Amino acid sequence: MGTTAIAGTKTARAPHWLLLGPALVAGVAYLDPGNVASNVTAGARYGYLLIWVVVSANLVAWLIQYLSAKLGVVTGKSLPQLCGERIGSRAGRIAYWIQAEGVAMATDLAEVIGGAVALWLLFDMPLLAGGLITGTVSLVLLTVQSQRGPRAFEHVVIGLLAVIVLGFTWGVVVAPPDLAGVAAGLVPRFEGTGSVLLAVSVLGATIMPHAIYAHSSLTRDRFRDRRGLSTPTLLRATRIDVSVAMVIAGGVNVAMMLLAAANLAGVDGTDTLEGAHAALGESLGPVVATLFAVGLLASGLASTSVGAYAGAEIMQGLLRTRVPLLTRRLVTLIPALIVLSLGVDPTFALVLSQVVLSFGIPFALIPLVRLTADRQLMGQHVNRIWTTLAASLAAAALTALNGVLLWLVLTGA
Repeated sequence: MGTTAIAGTKTARAPHWLLLGPALVAGVAYLDPGNVASNVTAGARYGYLLIWVVVSANLVAWLIQYLSAKLGVVTGKSLPQLCGERIGSRAGRIAYWIQAEGVAMATDLAEVIGGAVALWLLFDMPLLAGGLITGTVSLVLLTVQSQRGPRAFEHVVIGLLAVIVLGFTWGVVVAPPDLAGVAAGLVPRFEGTGSVLLAVSVLGATIMPHAIYAHSSLTRDRFRDRRGLSTPTLLRATRIDVSVAMVIAGGVNVAMMLLAAANLAGVDGTDTLEGAHAALGESLGPVVATLFAVGLLASGLASTSVGAYAGAEIMQGLLRTRVPLLTRRLVTLIPALIVLSLGVDPTFALVLSQVVLSFGIPFALIPLVRLTADRQLMGQHVNRIWTTLAASLAAAALTALNGVLLWLVLTGA
């Protein structure tokens, strides 16, 4: 059935700020350890050169995340659910699930490793033990979501988001960047193939499939009980929610790059998380370095929780079966723990995870654009022609750029 039965006709007044939350949770995906590694490396190697890439990525992310959120609000279903309904055969659903689950595993790999590295930096904890703790905390947060509801889950993740903001922006307050350099960094340009590769890496680390899957689920769960609120009211609040989330995520990502550009430019070893932490300690002192590690820990804990939430929705939406919470969590966690137990270099594992994520971009973006442009599904809230055109161009560009990243990494170019 179309959206009219779902949208409802009742209206109610409610402050928009009371409806905020889903985008802030999904926005944590834009502040995961993969983003930290990409932005710090870009700032340390090229200074302010690639600031425009972060700004551009967040503008594109606004459109993509809004469409995902709108899909959940209007239809009352998630992107994985709708994909599962439209894939006719069970074999097709399983094949689609395998690639989507691979994306979830790659996401967890980066996030669990980030949390493990943070615990190592803060407490000299072995990486495997840190990975186990990070995974356990995410399981606890998933339990909060399933037993206490989406609002409680939002509160916890938003609390971690506040820690992330403090951890990654304090260094910029202590050592402000050069304003002329910042302004110059807003002008699109490159300096050699190395800067192109890093720019594509920044884009690849910013817009990730699991955030697209998760956002539609978050809005569906949050607004399942509408309490008389009309769909237009929820969509207006959603636009505000996405705008606030993207401003925060974009601001923190820019701050990471500025911190590295102002204080780590030309310093050896800053292309790893541990190297950046050590260099910050030498340059700005132990307080800034400690806050950086705390921000990294909060990033790992929050983003792996959202990633696990996305993985659970992917499994349930595509396989059409309910799986116990612990089982769903272990499906994506075990590969990350295996990588840590094998002693694989954390930075290499982060790069590998970004390569796997590159495969999943078109499988999330193309269905999202097609579904939100389907008038029978979306009713009066179907995309306008210019929205569909912009989203299609963004999907094509991101798919191509992630293909470039994949080719450059695999060929060693």
